[in-house]
Amino acid sequence: MKKDSVAKSKELTNDIKTILEKYELVNVNKHDFGVYQLSLNRPKVLNALNDELMRQLSDVITLLQNHDARCFVLTGSQKAFAAGGDISEMSGKSYAQVTEEQYVTSIWSKLEQRHIPIVAAVNGLALGGGCELAMLCDIIVAGYSATFGLPEAGLGIIPGAGGTQRLIRAVGKAKAMDVILSGKTLTAIEAERSGLISRVIDDDKVLAEALYIASNIAKRSKPVISMAKKVVDYAHESSLKNGMQYEQQNFYATFALEDQKEGMQAFLERRKPNWQDK
Repeated sequence: MKKDSVAKSKELTNDIKTILEKYELVNVNKHDFGVYQLSLNRPKVLNALNDELMRQLSDVITLLQNHDARCFVLTGSQKAFAAGGDISEMSGKSYAQVTEEQYVTSIWSKLEQRHIPIVAAVNGLALGGGCELAMLCDIIVAGYSATFGLPEAGLGIIPGAGGTQRLIRAVGKAKAMDVILSGKTLTAIEAERSGLISRVIDDDKVLAEALYIASNIAKRSKPVISMAKKVVDYAHESSLKNGMQYEQQNFYATFALEDQKEGMQAFLERRKPNWQDK
């Protein structure tokens, strides 16, 4: 790892710092290159995901991506990225309540609509909603201690935040069925081999690796990264034919960007590009 490429910690500006103080369940640290580290902060319940935590996470991401964020790193603790949904919150809800509230869907859908990439830095447990949250991110880096799973069927429910849809697209039907129906968990090594996660690394290096990846993303043209993310995401929802057409449209669109001209000219002149983000 090139140390000079890692996003180093920086001070938040006073105005942003003041706004973020009300979000107690998400700790925010700013790093170089517009990288923001977002740390889930419910340690007593292993970062179990309740409505308020997810609402705060959504609000923070929306605020920062409209400010100067170029990439996020989402992490938890050494024991747990997030151990699952908050069962104490869910247990008393009725069919009528979850339907009327659009429980989970109303908040999580906002996270799906973001245009800034998220790198998940996972240690320990990523189960249920925690696994779904990791899969909602764009890249997952995990420590050897990490465990992934969707144990909802053992609680009398099914995954409800994208687990059944994203897992099968990542690991295939057979393994997804095994995880969802039988409660099988995946080690970090198994998850990497199955295509669920990007990199496995020593537990104490996970955050640094995630910040390194995020800094490399953040140093590229912001609109180009946004377009690339959008096209890859679209591949999950379309046929190959439609996906190819969508890729072609966005590929052509990059030639309308000043950054395309700058990037290619910088390559020809053997220098680093000076992105204008337009």
